[in-house]
Amino acid sequence: MSITPLNRKFSVAPMLDWTDRHCRYFLRLFSKHTLLYTEMVTTGAIIFGKGDYLGFNTEEHPLALQLGGSDPTDMARCAVLAQERGYDEVNINVGCPSDRVKNGSFGACLMAQPDVVANCVKAMQAEVDIPVTVKCRIGIDEMDEDEDFARFIDIVAGAGCDTFIVHARKAWLQGLSPKENREIPPLNYPRVHRIKETHPELSISINGGVKTLADTKTQLESVDGVMIGREVYANPYIMANVDTEIFGDAQAKSISRREAVFKMQKYIESHIERKEDAYFKPWHVARHMLGLFQGQAGGRIWRRYLSQNGTGKSPDPELLMNALSAVEAAQRELDEYNSQRDSQSSGQKS
Repeated sequence: MSITPLNRKFSVAPMLDWTDRHCRYFLRLFSKHTLLYTEMVTTGAIIFGKGDYLGFNTEEHPLALQLGGSDPTDMARCAVLAQERGYDEVNINVGCPSDRVKNGSFGACLMAQPDVVANCVKAMQAEVDIPVTVKCRIGIDEMDEDEDFARFIDIVAGAGCDTFIVHARKAWLQGLSPKENREIPPLNYPRVHRIKETHPELSISINGGVKTLADTKTQLESVDGVMIGREVYANPYIMANVDTEIFGDAQAKSISRREAVFKMQKYIESHIERKEDAYFKPWHVARHMLGLFQGQAGGRIWRRYLSQNGTGKSPDPELLMNALSAVEAAQRELDEYNSQRDSQSSGQKS
């Protein structure tokens, strides 16, 4: 069940092509309190698409749907569908800088149109009871002053939005790719902190550049929540201690990497047995797990085995277990080598 009200101290960012339902199920193994977000889904896909763009596993709660759009009627309609499906929050994307998003009149370009965002918030809140939130940047292009950002926040908050997740970089809508927009514009944490100081009544979460739980704790001294994206995806096991260290849950138990592999193998098998998705392959799950052994002995072997054996026309149904066996064999060899080396060193000293 979701936490009510939602505890936003730590969340995982919506990442296109990454945070799908398989990824979110995997990440949920490490933390029961972390707020997870879907990939951005456009209103057009939900309303006119043939697929089920709102599907998720019940284990994923608390879970937010991130919507891309700018038409208040369509946004409200999709918010209603999200609430009916059981989402805990609907989030408006006002941060994505890609040309495709910009051409669709949503994403970061809406930073220059706070009235449009405000109208969407009003229309959505009139139809649903779940929170309607906004994920935005600190500015775009030449709109890169505290005053510009404050004006955006004031207008959207005035429409009823009380929760903002802020990527602490501005976006250049001309000249930089989406990847470059995540790296080149400098981080400006103080601008986000100042918004929280001037609007203590708002819930402000910060996103961008935070890589560790220690960094998270530092940010929580100035804001209400921290959202991490790429670092969690590359090294998901950093979430193993989130519930105890960030949420203060003394009863939380961290799961081992080995346990996570067993649970995800069962998850894969259940999908294969149910035959709900004719195109499902173990790789659809395994690709989100490449970083599980990041920084551990056998980590490279894990990544290589999954990559080499998870794709193709005849993927290995025991992919995760066989990859784990390869990792553990490598770890045993390393332990034996270290033991022999220590024994030899001890013998030389004596």
